[in-house]
Amino acid sequence: MDRVILHSDCNGFFASCETLLNPELKDIPMAVCGNPENRHGIILAKNELAKKFDIKTAETIYQAKRKCPQLVLVPPHHDFYEEISKKCNDIYKDYTDMVEPFGIDESWLDVTASQRLFGTGIEIANKIRNRFKNEIGITCSIGVSFNKVFAKLGSDYKKPDAVTEITKENFKSIVWPLKVDNLLYAGKSATKELNRLNIFTIGDLAQSNKNTIIKHLGKLGSQLHDYACGIDDSPVEDIYKENMPKSISNGETFPKDLKTDEEFKINIMALADSLHLRMKKHHLKCSVLHIQIKYSDFTVCSRQRQLSYSTNLMHDIFSVCHELFYEIYNGKPVRALTLGGSNISDESDNFMQFSFFDDGKKEKQENLENALDNIRSKYGSDAVNVGTLINKK
Repeated sequence: MDRVILHSDCNGFFASCETLLNPELKDIPMAVCGNPENRHGIILAKNELAKKFDIKTAETIYQAKRKCPQLVLVPPHHDFYEEISKKCNDIYKDYTDMVEPFGIDESWLDVTASQRLFGTGIEIANKIRNRFKNEIGITCSIGVSFNKVFAKLGSDYKKPDAVTEITKENFKSIVWPLKVDNLLYAGKSATKELNRLNIFTIGDLAQSNKNTIIKHLGKLGSQLHDYACGIDDSPVEDIYKENMPKSISNGETFPKDLKTDEEFKINIMALADSLHLRMKKHHLKCSVLHIQIKYSDFTVCSRQRQLSYSTNLMHDIFSVCHELFYEIYNGKPVRALTLGGSNISDESDNFMQFSFFDDGKKEKQENLENALDNIRSKYGSDAVNVGTLINKK
């Protein structure tokens, strides 16, 4: 029996949430944006009325205001968005345990086994859609299909507040005329290469020679070709299953460009401390550390280092990332920094690999940081200065 997969996508999620906080925003062109004073002055989301003025996500406030001078701008309320997202997922869980979030505002659901209780995939989709309107006050678009990729295409096909079914019988007429960049994971570079091969639609890709696509795009090319042909057996994850993240990172765009060694050190230290605390909170360690620098001219460079051990120590994160920074720093003012760790493992699953020649320094550092973290947990984050965690040798 074919699987029945839903993909539910909340319509203009941030903007819809803002109308719950302020219903007057429902009847005017409105967009959620970052704070221009902190140089986050871009459009994060917009409502349906703003879309009519061709307001686009990620364009600058200046560009949006030129298109629609009467556009009302509101700041984001991320905690409230998380609260509404949880309510959405709670509704999904009334129909199946197989719920896989794909961002804060969209999720896949496998309702194959749920049909005996709740009806067909389309009937379940409509029940969810109506509950969103009646119980939460927002709308969603839902795709119904036999795999995850086509279910997602279905949720994008008709908006807002709609259900689209893509079956084995109709997918060629619905999916194949779409531009190839509508396909999941067909990013800008992959699309550019496919266009260079005269492949502009999903149908063009499906009917192309798979070996040729693999030759130009490698493993991704094989995956995209399969997707275009309707081949996708990836499962929908159980929402109660705790998945280990592949990576964890913290970044910041600064109000003023960083220009001095002292500024670099302080901010790398602060980000290292934040990353350390996140790893400790979730009992995680990493064995690869990386740093990304965005300069004032918006150019970006990054570098990573494989460690011989797994760690979540602030001292290690800072020391390695501080070194990596100067390995790639080109002398320009720095607009933003991101520190991250990958090759993640559970804290309880591995041990710190000490050198015979470190005289127990790693163990002492770990004990020091545990003690300081306990102090901050009890008396607040300002109880101990972040610099204390850098153990001077």
